Amino acid sequence: MTPKEVLEFAKENDCQMVDYKFLDFVGIWQHFTQPISQLEEDTFEEGVGFDGSSIRGWQPIHNSDMLLIPDTTTAKVDPFVKVPTLSLICNIIDPYTREGYTRDPRFIAKKAEAYLKSTGIGDTVYFGPEPEFFIFDDIRYASTANESFYSVDSIEGAWNTGREEFPNLGYKPRHKEGYFPCAPTDSMVDLRNEMVKTLQDIGIRVEASHHEVATGGQAEIDFRFEPLLKMGDTLQWFKYIIKNVAVRNGKTATFMPKPIFGDNGSGMHCHQSIWKDGQNIFAGDGYGGLSKEALWYIGGIIKHAKALCAFTNPTTISYKRLVPGFEAPVNLAYSNSNRSASIRIPATQGPKSKRVEYRTPDPSCNGYLAFSALVMAGLDGIENKIDPGDPLDKDIYGLSPEELKDIPAVAGSLEEALVALRDDHEFLLKGDVFTSDVIEMWIDYKMAAEVQPVRMRPTPLEFALYYDC
Repeated sequence: MTPKEVLEFAKENDCQMVDYKFLDFVGIWQHFTQPISQLEEDTFEEGVGFDGSSIRGWQPIHNSDMLLIPDTTTAKVDPFVKVPTLSLICNIIDPYTREGYTRDPRFIAKKAEAYLKSTGIGDTVYFGPEPEFFIFDDIRYASTANESFYSVDSIEGAWNTGREEFPNLGYKPRHKEGYFPCAPTDSMVDLRNEMVKTLQDIGIRVEASHHEVATGGQAEIDFRFEPLLKMGDTLQWFKYIIKNVAVRNGKTATFMPKPIFGDNGSGMHCHQSIWKDGQNIFAGDGYGGLSKEALWYIGGIIKHAKALCAFTNPTTISYKRLVPGFEAPVNLAYSNSNRSASIRIPATQGPKSKRVEYRTPDPSCNGYLAFSALVMAGLDGIENKIDPGDPLDKDIYGLSPEELKDIPAVAGSLEEALVALRDDHEFLLKGDVFTSDVIEMWIDYKMAAEVQPVRMRPTPLEFALYYDC
């Protein structure tokens, strides 16, 4: 759309307000709203000023003025606001230089796409993430000087088979048995269908919806692959819609990677492929039907995987899911149709659908940053012809310690991932996609705001283990 067409779109939909959405440094959508009368064609050029000092990881208070520029291609009607509201995703601009703000995740994604084109390797990189999530009926938590606890509950929870529910009707998925059961065991068909319909109403192409493996309301809704930047936008809309549909039905949804002990966590497998002049350059006659470029791309991901974890698995609780010997893939191997490997080559029909699936990431990540980091690692692999080694066509979970000793693994903690990023980030600086400032701020913020506070707090399990020592 042009600015004029956006205004016409707003008028056609009787929009009375305009909502400006943008992503903070960590990955949470922010917004503010104006009457639609404030939106003019010039707004898309001149921007709207705001205070950037209160946004996590952004400007200091003595230099806080920033501009947001609405992207005309993102215009939608917000499906949750009572007053008809035009929603626009915005780019963040430095008001003095009029250049993109280096810490704006969306700007980083735009630069990653531009860098791909500059290499001549391809002109489009497609991403197809599969974000899993939990739907709960209740969530309570606290962490104070003398108390720490959390409690989640779900009508579907296997732990509730003995609860008085007046009446308790049973049909609660057992641990690790939530994959694909029909109703009444899958009690969330109608809720997921409402989520799907809302996603479709704003233009997201949904491919499938189903209950996931864990008890307690784990779900997955898959949507069609898109170019990197557009997929970053789509992932934000996806999370927004899932959470708000849940809330209006008296439920709560979370993309936390590991909210339940003893059952599967939530991952976000990322399907990736690079195209040039309308052709998928990942298709070839090598292993799994891949081209040499696709295999080198895999080599780049394997080489930089620990540093990548700082963006693809950016929370301390991400590593409660990434535990060796359990369901999440932590071993850096690639294989045909093998879900125990961190990199899977899906069985596909024809060269157009040939792709690489990286299974380590989780949905707590900032999609713009995670996708950008992955493509930069893959491009580094192609540019330097990094050999990924031999494929591993075995059930990795069943391998002995002796067989596993030579297979590298992803980071084992957020701190390990951040240290790896500090030591290995030159590949991210190519084309000025990520800047040194972004890397330093990401590491400093995560260490100070997340790693250290979690490290310093005792947990209930530690009391159970050590109180009588």
